[in-house]
Amino acid sequence: MNRSKHIFLRLLLVAIPLLMAMAPAMAQNTVYVGQSSDLSVIEIPGDTYVWELYNSVTGINFATDPGNCLPGDAYFTGSSTNSTANVMWLTPGIYFFKVTAYRGGCTMNLKVGKMNVISTTPAAVIEPPQPICSGDSAHLTVILAGTAPWSITLTDGVNSFVFNNITSSPFTLTVPEIPLVTASYWISEVTDIQGTNTTPSPQVVQVVNPKPVNSKIYQYGP
Repeated sequence: MNRSKHIFLRLLLVAIPLLMAMAPAMAQNTVYVGQSSDLSVIEIPGDTYVWELYNSVTGINFATDPGNCLPGDAYFTGSSTNSTANVMWLTPGIYFFKVTAYRGGCTMNLKVGKMNVISTTPAAVIEPPQPICSGDSAHLTVILAGTAPWSITLTDGVNSFVFNNITSSPFTLTVPEIPLVTASYWISEVTDIQGTNTTPSPQVVQVVNPKPVNSKIYQYGP
């Protein structure tokens, strides 16, 4: 009797870490076409793993049905039998990934996740501005790509200004701080309903000219 209890406790102690590491989950992630992403679970010594991809889950039983994703849509770039796997995403759509843990030939647990693959990376480019005079406000026109609404972060390398809920492109903004000298501006981050792009846009130069000096006007007369 005591021995049976001891065996049960040993099994329980082994199972708890696995369940904590492999608890079923539906994690939403977003990537762009042509990107790859790393998938991983906490590795438990003695376990082996099998990853599978699905691009259609109608009538699918994740516990028993194998992956059905075609290599032309998404594929594993390396091994799919470790605790980590890397997937290249080629076609827009909603995908599911599953990892199953095995020990001694028996299924121990599985985890399912969701991946949203989108085709357009949000982008923002500032059109070259016209020169202004010192003391005048700077107005910049931004061309946006992606799906509205957008949020952008404008920077001059020292100060950053955020503009939210942009609903159309092109978008004309007024720089909150009046430039007193020639300055460079660029977009450091742009976000749309699909995701965020942190690749800086090309810089534009806002030329600031000094105001003409006032002088008296003389009229010649006889």
